[in-house]
Amino acid sequence: MGKKTSRRFSFIAKDVLRRRCLRKDANGRVIEMPDQMFRRVANAVAAAEKNHGASEAEVKAVAERFFQLISTMRFLPNTPTFMNAGRQNGMLSAWFVLPVPDHLTGIFESVKHTALIQKAGGGTGFTFDTLRPTGDIVVSSGGKTSGPISFMRVFCETTQAIQQGAFRCGANNPA
Repeated sequence: MGKKTSRRFSFIAKDVLRRRCLRKDANGRVIEMPDQMFRRVANAVAAAEKNHGASEAEVKAVAERFFQLISTMRFLPNTPTFMNAGRQNGMLSAWFVLPVPDHLTGIFESVKHTALIQKAGGGTGFTFDTLRPTGDIVVSSGGKTSGPISFMRVFCETTQAIQQGAFRCGANNPA
């Protein structure tokens, strides 16, 4: 990172940027400087203005204003925005809270959504409060429920299997 950057960022900040946010080539070498990252993020965020009828000049003005805000650190978006804006997966949200319904199909649909969200770089939280406790009777089969903890383990193992866009490990948070 250049002289201008070395005055702006601490050693730890530079390390985080290198490991998580700055673009790398196929060999894992950093190919983007922090100001280029700021420009990438500003342009990607401003591009959304096109969806609301903004002209190219208006989009460019929004990008420049956002670039000024983030490059001077007057405003900093969340880490997924720095990591993903202007990249293929484009995941800008940090967390998604997923319902976990009290039926097998719904539970594993939530597991599928967990994997897809984490693959794209998002974190997940879950609402396990609808699951019946261990030992309740399952009317359709006459068996007994395994309870929320057994399914929490399934979600945990799913997270362990996902490497979020090669930037960081998956993350869960019970909602």
